[in-house]
Amino acid sequence: MSKTATCESVLGLPVLKKADVEELRSVFQKYATVEKDGEHYMTPRDFVIKYLGIEKEDADPTTLNLLAGVVDETKDGLISFVEFQAFESLLCSPDALYLLAFQLFDSNGNGFVSYDEFKSVMSQTRIHQHIPFDWEGEFCKMYFGWDKKKDLSYAEFTQLLQSLAYEHARVAFRVRDKNKNGFITALDFSDIMITVRKHMLTPFVEENLVSLVGGKQVSFPYFTGLNHLLSSMELVKKIYRQVAGHNPKAEITREEFLIAAQKVSQVTPLEVDILFHLCDLISPTGRITYEAIERIAPLEEGTLPYEMVEAQRRKEGPQQNRGFLVQFAESGYRFFLGGIAGGCGATAVYPIDLVKTRLQNQRSGSYVGELMYKNSFDCFRKVIRHEGFMGLYSGLVPQLMGVAPEKAIKLTVNDLVRDKFTNKNGEIILPAEMLAGGCVSCMSISECLLDFAVHREEILDNCVLCVKSRVMQQFIKI
Repeated sequence: MSKTATCESVLGLPVLKKADVEELRSVFQKYATVEKDGEHYMTPRDFVIKYLGIEKEDADPTTLNLLAGVVDETKDGLISFVEFQAFESLLCSPDALYLLAFQLFDSNGNGFVSYDEFKSVMSQTRIHQHIPFDWEGEFCKMYFGWDKKKDLSYAEFTQLLQSLAYEHARVAFRVRDKNKNGFITALDFSDIMITVRKHMLTPFVEENLVSLVGGKQVSFPYFTGLNHLLSSMELVKKIYRQVAGHNPKAEITREEFLIAAQKVSQVTPLEVDILFHLCDLISPTGRITYEAIERIAPLEEGTLPYEMVEAQRRKEGPQQNRGFLVQFAESGYRFFLGGIAGGCGATAVYPIDLVKTRLQNQRSGSYVGELMYKNSFDCFRKVIRHEGFMGLYSGLVPQLMGVAPEKAIKLTVNDLVRDKFTNKNGEIILPAEMLAGGCVSCMSISECLLDFAVHREEILDNCVLCVKSRVMQQFIKI
């Protein structure tokens, strides 16, 4: 009989795009090894080892059951397709990380996390085994009550989870503070950070933990300042962008960063000192760059759930909203604007072209007095005197009919090529810009070839007409 586990009341509306049901079913059946009453099921080993591939074949059965319990909502040791589908929906939720953790700790599936469940799961982690957590401290008493009888709802559990890493780091600092003077050694500092806060460390920061403190003892304020800084790197990036503007390569001084940081009041001067010290380990200039911040930031942009949602929206947005008709209309709009730009340019310089053309077309004789125009200024003056101001624009319409489409095509091709090679941040590499310019040049060459073909045809037609006329004249004379 099929199990009917659902997660609608917990998940709410999914944000990320869900997989096709048939494709999801084919994936499930690929790893399901148990068949019962005509239904296929996954075992914890199937799900954790074969499907997820996060444990070895000789993994502890308790660990397998614990991890598979995130999907096995009925806690019967088997995962049905309905539960697998519900797990996929959970991953599509914007708070998927917290939901996964909640289901991991909610071992009996009653929708609450008790003190015993919390302690049971935490005791099996490598972090606790390396640096034991304080179960009798005020942290557990404040969340679960002094008698440890209070159960946490999902919302309450998320806040506990947010504070847990800081609390474990604080407990570890207290344990390693042998002299009880508020200091730990550089090696203990490195060990705590790598054990408790490893998920917040980039390879660069992890390798330079001892160098960061200069091999000296580390105070508790410095320890908490570094932890808070690593948790606030997205805010640090935001402050940097406010100072640097649209220049991602700008170098910012400590004073400039502090002035901008005062507006948010969430980054302390000590944290700013730690930030600049880390950046000096990369490049000892006394300034920070966005590239240096990225080497320190614990999570790259696009890896957090809400950023994954925004990344997918940006990725799918152009494909879903900019169909063929929209792109065609956009190209037509650009063509129209290009024609207007070409027309404005041709209109602005047309008086100069008219003066140039009239000077070129006048016949030069033996004496200067035989010339109609002495120079450009004389031509300009005589045109206005004899034809008026509008005489400078006589013959403008044919010129616009030739220039406007030409400029429109060039600008449209340039924008089209640039769009294809512009990334999501609005940046385009130099070779792509050169390619766009080359495509515009190719359009100019094709126009020249077309003009040459047209003029050659006109010349040939005129030659044939001339021969015909000459033959007809000779025939009439005969």
